[in-house]
Amino acid sequence: MDSGLCQHYLQRALRAQVYDVARRTPLDPAPRLSARLGVELLLKREDLQPTFSFKLRGAYHCIHQLDQEARSRGVVAASAGNHAQGVALAAQRLGVAARIFMPRTTPAIKVQAVAALGADIVQTGDDFDAACAAAQAAAEASGAHFVHPFDDEDVIAGQGTIGVEISQQLPEPPDVVFVCVGGGGMAAGIAATIKAVYPHTRVIGVEPEDAASMQAALQAGQPVDIGATGMFADGVAVRQVGSRTFALCRNLLDEVITVSVDEVCTAVRLVFEEVRAVPEPAGALAVAGALAWRDRAARPPPALERWVAVVSGANVNFDRLGHVVERCTLGDGSEALLAVTIPEQPGSFLAFCRALGEASVTEFNYRHNGTRDARVFVGLRSEQPAPALQAQLHAAGYAVKDLSGNELAKLHLRHLVGGCLPSGQRERLYRFEFPERPGALLEFLTVLAGRWSISLFHYRNHGAAQGRVLAGFLVPPGEDGAFQAFLAQTGYH
Repeated sequence: MDSGLCQHYLQRALRAQVYDVARRTPLDPAPRLSARLGVELLLKREDLQPTFSFKLRGAYHCIHQLDQEARSRGVVAASAGNHAQGVALAAQRLGVAARIFMPRTTPAIKVQAVAALGADIVQTGDDFDAACAAAQAAAEASGAHFVHPFDDEDVIAGQGTIGVEISQQLPEPPDVVFVCVGGGGMAAGIAATIKAVYPHTRVIGVEPEDAASMQAALQAGQPVDIGATGMFADGVAVRQVGSRTFALCRNLLDEVITVSVDEVCTAVRLVFEEVRAVPEPAGALAVAGALAWRDRAARPPPALERWVAVVSGANVNFDRLGHVVERCTLGDGSEALLAVTIPEQPGSFLAFCRALGEASVTEFNYRHNGTRDARVFVGLRSEQPAPALQAQLHAAGYAVKDLSGNELAKLHLRHLVGGCLPSGQRERLYRFEFPERPGALLEFLTVLAGRWSISLFHYRNHGAAQGRVLAGFLVPPGEDGAFQAFLAQTGYH
């Protein structure tokens, strides 16, 4: 660690006038997460900033340093959203014209927020790097100052004020600080200012698996272009880290780890349960990293350790919440997705559900295919891990394959059950509704068990008050009357 470098950024951060627009965010206790981790975890709430992200710290400090002549030429920036809002707010407060280049893939909530702050918006390219190239070209052509989102000393020093606040808010040094990594500006700034005060504190960077540009740079020994990135955590979807941030992170970060989309979704839910706030995926990366780092450790952490995770932003697109809900239970291991082979005969659904014991069915997909065996796609929640559930079903005579880690199954296969019958048999489709409660699905199947074979079955528990099932039945033409009477007797709508 270069102590002189740390002191340099600490002094710059201490002089930064970020509090003209930013607030000193709280360091909130997280008792539920602390109990889960076995340490004291504190959440640094950068989601509570006026722009709902830490980015305005660095943006304001950078623009504030410009002399009057430079301000008169305006500023240009490139951003997937959070840096754009910071630049727009800073420019508005300082009376500077701002032009922001944003990828076409930027969530609408971020575009609208930037427009509301009075900046001129240009949407171009499909990712940050394309927008950044266009912004730099525009800055060179116009003479405007380019406010880099991460690879700038003033921006890094501005983000470093987070580390200063953490050191001021704690009576004792934190043992570990987790921070998300996109281009590396916040990670570099926090690592420098934290280690200037507490050199033995570990600072760990966290990246998504599908946008791990810092980890790739560390492995290559220099910044490298990793190509297309995943866009779920759009706030950190950077193809290549900066040269300045790379040098700082290589020198100051103790480790850089990656987490999956499912682990990020779990972290979003856990932060919500803890503080009733919904971070964006990038904003929850540090919490996902704390959970992953603890789970992957060879030994439990020493007692009384204090960890800090920076909740970096909350500009989540509302439409993205559906994906978060869909995947968060898979991320924490509380749900398993299994492919199970059962006999193709009446009553086999009911027997299978009874074999599940105390496990709760979250999803059930089946389509009759005219063969001796039926294959079902089932989601289960249980206190038992997936291997124990598999063993339980194997013992009951079922062939089982665990698909919990299969991205194809999670994204597509669960939605592909259906289509026309492969045989010429006559099928009737009905949708049923019933109050959702533990055991409700088993009760429903018990009532349906009868003389008519079930040819299609789709059920998914989305946490709603009503359980909804789409079911197909093989009903010969002469039995319509009896079938309608049976449906009326079930008591289900």
